[in-house]
Amino acid sequence: MIRWRLREVMARQRMKNIRLAELMGLHPNAISYLKNQDKMPRINGDTLDSLCKYLECTPSDLIEYTPDRSDQK
Repeated sequence: MIRWRLREVMARQRMKNIRLAELMGLHPNAISYLKNQDKMPRINGDTLDSLCKYLECTPSDLIEYTPDRSDQK
């Protein structure tokens, strides 16, 4: 399972939705949508790049992979 960790990264950086939206040129509702996802949302490379730039993180900080239990032997 791929887990989306934007909420955690934003909390660690003390980044508010409205501030990140201003930096990225998005509406705050778009940031709220991305932040409230548990599974990785469909985003393009430019959006991921901007998130990493303004949150000073890497994609691996935002995305966590955990094997499904059914996949384990």
